[in-house]
Amino acid sequence: MNDREALLNLIATLSFRLGDFTLSSGAKSDYYIDCRITTLHAEGGRLTGLVLYDLIRQHFPQAEAVGGLTMGADPVVSNTASASAWYAKEHPGTPLLNGFLVRKQPKGHGAGRQIEGFLKHGAKVVVVDDVCTTGGSTITAIDAVKAAGMDVIGILCLVDREQGGRANIEAAAAGAPFISTFTANDVRAAHIALPTQK
Repeated sequence: MNDREALLNLIATLSFRLGDFTLSSGAKSDYYIDCRITTLHAEGGRLTGLVLYDLIRQHFPQAEAVGGLTMGADPVVSNTASASAWYAKEHPGTPLLNGFLVRKQPKGHGAGRQIEGFLKHGAKVVVVDDVCTTGGSTITAIDAVKAAGMDVIGILCLVDREQGGRANIEAAAAGAPFISTFTANDVRAAHIALPTQK
């Protein structure tokens, strides 16, 4: 089983629940995906970092940093940045992919920053999120990153619920490509196929 398949199985096992749920968008759903249970799991976090770093190397090799809106993106960012450091250790000369986190609002004290961690004007960055529904959280991050003078070259989402988020996010990112690792249908199918669900 490769890293991507292992990650899908963990999300299906740990993060997917069937039932009656109200989403942050206010919409009703018969399933809920809480990716934080997977991305904060020791093995789930490791796999998240490896899979997303592979996607970044494949699609956005010029990226200097990866970041997203706190808190869903926090473990995704940290694990992806760490994966880049492990890769660079085995492939000397590979540039590191640093991380940054975007607050929902600028901090009300100290330097008043909205972006914590990596921040460099003109830097090419990838914005990440764990679950995308309408794209609101990702768009908040994109807007803050652009306001800080960084260049969003791509967006990665761990699970796309395919409820309009892609179009909204690509519009906010001025056409930067949006790539989802999995769709909610992928996760649902993997969940249903679990031995305990049969």
